[in-house]
Amino acid sequence: MATTLEHTALQAFEPVKATPPLLTFESFDLPSSNQRVLGPPHADGTTIPLALRPSNPDGAKLELDTVIETIKSLQAQGGILTKKLARHGALLFRGLPVHNADDFSKFAHAFGYTPHEIIGVVVNRPLLAPNVAPANESSKDLTISMHNESDEVPHAPEYVFFYGHRVAKSGGETPMASSLELFRRVQQEIPEFVAQLAAKGITSRVTYKVDRQHAGGSTLRQAFGKAFADGDDEAMRRAKVEAQIRRYGRGAHTTWEWTADGGVVLTHRLPAIRTQPGTGLPTLFTGLAAYSRIARARVSSRKDTSLQLFGDGSPIPDEYMDRVAEITDEIRVLHKWQQGDVLVYDNIIAQHGREPWQGEQSDRVVMASLFDGDQVPGAYNDEDWAQVVQALDG
Repeated sequence: MATTLEHTALQAFEPVKATPPLLTFESFDLPSSNQRVLGPPHADGTTIPLALRPSNPDGAKLELDTVIETIKSLQAQGGILTKKLARHGALLFRGLPVHNADDFSKFAHAFGYTPHEIIGVVVNRPLLAPNVAPANESSKDLTISMHNESDEVPHAPEYVFFYGHRVAKSGGETPMASSLELFRRVQQEIPEFVAQLAAKGITSRVTYKVDRQHAGGSTLRQAFGKAFADGDDEAMRRAKVEAQIRRYGRGAHTTWEWTADGGVVLTHRLPAIRTQPGTGLPTLFTGLAAYSRIARARVSSRKDTSLQLFGDGSPIPDEYMDRVAEITDEIRVLHKWQQGDVLVYDNIIAQHGREPWQGEQSDRVVMASLFDGDQVPGAYNDEDWAQVVQALDG
């Protein structure tokens, strides 16, 4: 019998503590274009996202402090919301009194996770509030295809929060899909590809330059230069960058080469197949759908920034990447933002992306907050390169 995720019917959340007064969150249905029932290995009737809103029958003004205390109470009861994330992959919170970056930061921190430090960030993420930054500042015309956050580097967050601060009138949706379901579908339809991914892993080659390589991209200093100081010479800056790279803790599976223009190219051997803590279910942790589309569109600046191959350095056939992209489209749904929405992803088992929008760049403002969990994804095999580790302090 195929393994499935444990499923229990969602009941109204009843916080244990009565003082101060806490809320009850109730589930509600979204249009079929914005919510779908997941396929195997998820249990029957499991939706993505699980949509939640505060029950407020007396119409009283909802205070953020009450929401935060409710979240903390639910998490104190054995991690109720964390368990929901592990089952559904994504939660939508609607109708919250979240109005700005500071509100969003407080709400996200209430879950009790550890803020994630991005080592080797590839996009520009200026700090807006504690552990809050723009989700992605690339051009509104650019489609960001489905991916797990930070799939191209060794250190990825376990949880990703998004907050819709300003909503585009047309477009700008955030797609979502299950990485567990994606693995199952790909394994069924192209088992030879899964076998090669399992045996070889992925070689991820990421190029960092002194200056930004594309709109919304990062600089070398943003990626690895947190210890840079005025007066550092080139040798000192390189030494500080290399110290940050070593924090990945990957040993021989992460190497680097300096370029003539002062940039650096990192090569990682990474597991594209990982396993979900608690269930051991395999999840396809990749951005292969994005790489397929980038190659097809011949977006040279983005293609030159990041490249993925099989772990032995051989190219991944286009037909494999194209079919992964097609399956991803078949199993995804689009989140249509309402102002104030908060989406929470279990990044181990759920992918996200971004649709283009009409109007001005400033018409859509989505913020992000990334966190580490208590456990990293498990390994799909015993090879040293297949193990996922937390980054070292530094």
